[in-house]
Amino acid sequence: MALRIRLSRGGAKKRPYYRIVIADSRYPRDGRFIEKVGTYNPLLPKDAENRVSLNEERIRHWLETGARPSDRVARILGQAGLMAMPAQANNPKKATPKAKAQERLVEQEAARKKAAEEAKAAKEAAKEAAKEAREAAKKEAAEKAAEKEAAPAEDAPAEEAPAEKAPAEDAPAD
Repeated sequence: MALRIRLSRGGAKKRPYYRIVIADSRYPRDGRFIEKVGTYNPLLPKDAENRVSLNEERIRHWLETGARPSDRVARILGQAGLMAMPAQANNPKKATPKAKAQERLVEQEAARKKAAEEAKAAKEAAKEAAKEAREAAKKEAAEKAAEKEAAPAEDAPAEEAPAEKAPAEDAPAD
């Protein structure tokens, strides 16, 4: 018979209250137990006296007999000094995304890389277009300058012909 020191839940809905019991590991959580050795009220503040009450003598007896505490009870007993404080169990694999979520992450990363490459290509194309436009503007300016220099001085416009006659002033009507 594998004995466990574990919590047995009591209390109302959303108002838990636990008994610390010695039970056969095959019994249900809130079912039959061998002996009640303490209580635990998680609703009380951590520094409250009544949060955890333990029958230390009986717990030591059952630990010597071979009863194994559950994870939560082991932490409670460790804080009370009845046994060594257990190492904090942290399973980093539990927090990793599952297969479908990992596939989505890979797809999102690929889409992000593709968008970055497209943006980079568009930026390069814009730079090239701007460079070509500047070169074309320089060529055009050089051509205009060359045309001005090549134009003979005698082709310079002579005095301009008088502009069209100004319209006759109307005489004021009497």
